[in-house]
Amino acid sequence: MQKPEWLTIPAPDAQHMNSIRDLLGKGALHSVCESAQCPNIGECFASRTCTFMILGDICTRNCAFCAVTHGKPLAPDPEEPVKLALTAKQLGLKHIVITSVTRDDLPDGGAGHFASTIAAIRKETPESTVEVLIPDFKGEVGPLQQVVDAAPEVINHNVETVPRLYPTVRPAAKYKRSLELLSNVSRLSPKNKIKTKSGLMLGLGEQKAEVVAVMKDLLEAGCSILTIGQYLCPSPEHHPLIEYIHPDRFAEYAEIGTALGFKQVVSGPLVRSSYHAEKSFRQLNSKCCGSH
Repeated sequence: MQKPEWLTIPAPDAQHMNSIRDLLGKGALHSVCESAQCPNIGECFASRTCTFMILGDICTRNCAFCAVTHGKPLAPDPEEPVKLALTAKQLGLKHIVITSVTRDDLPDGGAGHFASTIAAIRKETPESTVEVLIPDFKGEVGPLQQVVDAAPEVINHNVETVPRLYPTVRPAAKYKRSLELLSNVSRLSPKNKIKTKSGLMLGLGEQKAEVVAVMKDLLEAGCSILTIGQYLCPSPEHHPLIEYIHPDRFAEYAEIGTALGFKQVVSGPLVRSSYHAEKSFRQLNSKCCGSH
């Protein structure tokens, strides 16, 4: 299937790429930008920003859409939270986005490591805001409470696709469990101070009615921010790409989501969970503040 013109991306600048890679390398850090083969890596690295991936670069799950390596992970690096905070400070990041591989091998799923990382950031760059993209922690509330107690400004958990496609796209995940996690963030967060966010990939064979149904489920779960992007198949071994979605349809979904009640919908072929995350957060925050 030939890639359409709206997905044509300029080649990344080698100097910018190497600059960020060098900084990450010095801290023995990983970015999801590289591990997940994000198409926006050139643009983001050029603006000296990235999404940090903690807890290593080997995932205990093997989702059919994801380019991250699957296998047996190494033990978490206890120095990683401080290294990450110092690197973010060196980059001058004002909105720091952190995700992780899924660590089903750890008793708390890595929640304590998330909390330690947030605490380290608060110490090194107290003026920065923090957004975390977390796994489902097997649906356990205790680990989620640790992350909520660390008080990031945004907690993101992606449902990724419609429930009908979970058995083939996310076989180790459960749609209802992901919805419950988002609902629990709203329940556990004092006065709902933490904004909740989720994301969808399109082009896996979903139908419009299914996408709209997921939007409604997310709103009912208390989700206020939604990202929608195009699935791009990482390799022949991954889930096949069924369809390239036209930008007009992404715009339509943004209109539908806004009409349904999301506070913010970022929808487009190149959109990813953390794409322009700082800009999106600032825009949303100014709207919220302006409404008071």
